[in-house]
Amino acid sequence: MSDEQKDPQPGQPQTRPTGFWIAIGIAIGAGIGVALDNIGMGIAIGIAIGAALGAAQAQRDKNK
Repeated sequence: MSDEQKDPQPGQPQTRPTGFWIAIGIAIGAGIGVALDNIGMGIAIGIAIGAALGAAQAQRDKNK
């Protein structure tokens, strides 16, 4: 079993990778892009939002 498939150690926070947040951001950004009739800009904004959320979570978990 690889390290990614193992259960987290007790007491350690379980974090999601930044790619997860980028995917969520793309989905939200695509919706915003459709609403504003500019899908490309919406996706770009979504990537930025997702990267920011992923970095914020990583920083928060690092400070614990």
